[in-house]
Amino acid sequence: MKNDTRGALVLDAEGGVRFASGIASDTRLQRDLSRRWMARAVRPLASLFILEHLDQPLSVFSASEEGCACFLVFGHDAMDPLFKFMASVDFAGDILRHFITSPYEAINVVDAQGILRYMSPVHRQFFKLLPDQGLGRPVKEVIENTRLDAVLRSGKAEIGQVQEMRGTTRVVSRTPILDRQNRIVGAIGQVMFKSPDAMQEMSAEISRLRKEVNFYRRELSSLERQSRGLDAIIGNSGPVSRLKEQIIRIAPLDVPVLLLGESGVGKDVVAHAIHMLSPRSNQPMVVVNSAALPVSLVESELFGYESGAFTGADRKGRPGKFEQADQGSLFLDEIGDMPLDIQVKLLRTLQDGTFQRVGSERQRRSNFRLISASNRDFNSMLGNGSFRLDFFYRISAVTLHLPPLRDRPEDIPALVEAFLKNFAARHGVPVKDIQPAALRQLQSLSWPGNIRELQHVIERAAIFCTGEEISGADIETAGETRGSYHLDSVRISELAAPVPPSSHSSMKEVTDQVEIDLILGVLQRNHGNKKKTAETLGISRSYLYKRLAEISGKSPAPAQRT
Repeated sequence: MKNDTRGALVLDAEGGVRFASGIASDTRLQRDLSRRWMARAVRPLASLFILEHLDQPLSVFSASEEGCACFLVFGHDAMDPLFKFMASVDFAGDILRHFITSPYEAINVVDAQGILRYMSPVHRQFFKLLPDQGLGRPVKEVIENTRLDAVLRSGKAEIGQVQEMRGTTRVVSRTPILDRQNRIVGAIGQVMFKSPDAMQEMSAEISRLRKEVNFYRRELSSLERQSRGLDAIIGNSGPVSRLKEQIIRIAPLDVPVLLLGESGVGKDVVAHAIHMLSPRSNQPMVVVNSAALPVSLVESELFGYESGAFTGADRKGRPGKFEQADQGSLFLDEIGDMPLDIQVKLLRTLQDGTFQRVGSERQRRSNFRLISASNRDFNSMLGNGSFRLDFFYRISAVTLHLPPLRDRPEDIPALVEAFLKNFAARHGVPVKDIQPAALRQLQSLSWPGNIRELQHVIERAAIFCTGEEISGADIETAGETRGSYHLDSVRISELAAPVPPSSHSSMKEVTDQVEIDLILGVLQRNHGNKKKTAETLGISRSYLYKRLAEISGKSPAPAQRT
C-alpha cells in the first residue's frame, strides 16, 4: 500500500475503474471496493463503512448514482471510538442520518466561531428557511435568543433552558463539542421539549408513576409483613392451626381482642400477627406494659402532656401512647395486672378513643385498634372484685385462648429448628442439628414456661454442645444450668423454706406441703439437678417435673412463712 492517506475511486456499472487517485490507486483496495459494488453492497445514498483487513484501517465514504459508484478513502486512528462504532455497525451512516434529520433529535450546529454550519430540516421548516438558507451566517442572525455563542465562550453546557423563538417557548439544551485534544470545535443546540407545559406533563407523569410504584411497593411490603406475621407463629398442630384460622378471621375486623394464655406461650407474637394482617399494618403498633404503669404517671404516659404541665416536663410537650397509636394498634400487655384505679381512668378512652393531655383542656381523639393480653384468670378476678367488669367488657369483644406448649408437643421439632437457625444467624455460627432422641426427650417434658422456656433451653444447649448435634445430655445440661425448668436457684431457695401448717389445714394439704418441702429441699441440696433429685427421692423425672410445675404455679404467700 502507498503511504498516501487519502484517495478517491470511481467504478462503472461493471466494476471497472473509471478514476483512481491517492491511496485508492492500490489494486487490492480497488478489488475489495469493486466486489462490494458488484454485490450491490454500496447504497444509493451516502454511507460510511470501515476496512480493517488491509495494511492500515481505512474509512470509506461511498455513494452511487446512474450506474456508477464513488468512494472517498482516508485513514484513521484504529482506537477512535467513532470509527470503532462505524466498523461495528453496518448501518452507522443511517444512524447518523437519523440523528440529524429526526424531528425528535433535530439539531443546529455551529463551528468554533459561532457560524451556523447545519440546521435539521424540522428546524429549517420552523424558521421558514429554504434549504441552505442561513448556513454560513452567525447563528445569532438566524436563531433568535440563541446562546450557542455563549456556550462556545464558556465551554459549559446549558441543559433544560427556556428559549423564546418566533413567539413559541421551547425547552432546549446547548452543548459544546470538543475534539480529541479537548479543544472546543463547535456547539450543538437541540430542542428537548416543545414547551414548558410538555416538560411539566412529563414531570407529572413521572410523579404519577413514582406514586404507583410506591403504592405497589407498600402493597408488596404489606403482603410480606402479613406472611411474616403468621410465619412467626410456628407449628402446624391442631391447636395452632385453629389459632391461625381465628387470627385470619378476626384480624381485618376493627374489634378489641383479648389474648389469654400462660406465661411464655407467645401472646406478643400473636398480637403482632393480628396487627400485621389488619388494614392498619402500615401504621405502628404501640406496646404498653400494663403491669409496669405507675399510678402517679399513668395519665402523662398514656394521654401525654402539654408544655409546662408539671415540673420536669418537656418544653414541647409529649404525645402519650394513645396518641402514638392513632391509626395503628395499641397492645396492652399484662393487662390483668393493671391496678383498679388505672382501669377507671382508661374506661372512657377505650370506649370512644377520646382523651385530654395533662395540662390541656382540648379534647383529642385517637383511632386505634386495641389488643390486650394476660395470663391471669379473669373469672376469679371478676368474682373477687380485683378487676372491673365494665373494663373487662371493653377489652374482650373477642377472646383468643393460646394453647400451652404441653398441649402441642408435635410442634416442638419445628420450634427447635427455628430457634437453632435464629441462634446461628444472630451469632454467626453454623446451625446445629438435634438428635431424634433429644427431640423425644423435649416432647416428654411439661414445659411450665412454655415456648420461652423451650427457647432458653435450646439456646443454652447450643452454647454448651461441643459437637455438631445436640444430644439428650446437652438438653439435660442446659436444664441444669438453668437450675430448674421455670424455677431458678433463687426461686428454689425461696420455696424450699418450710411452711408450717395452719390450724385450718386438712390432712391432704399437710401431706401435700410436706411433699413439696421434701422435693424442694432435696432439689436445693442437689443444686437444681433434677435427675439426681428424682433418684434420691425414688420418683420418676416426669413426676418430678409435674410437681415442679404445680409448685411454681401455687407458691405460698409470703404472709404464711415464718
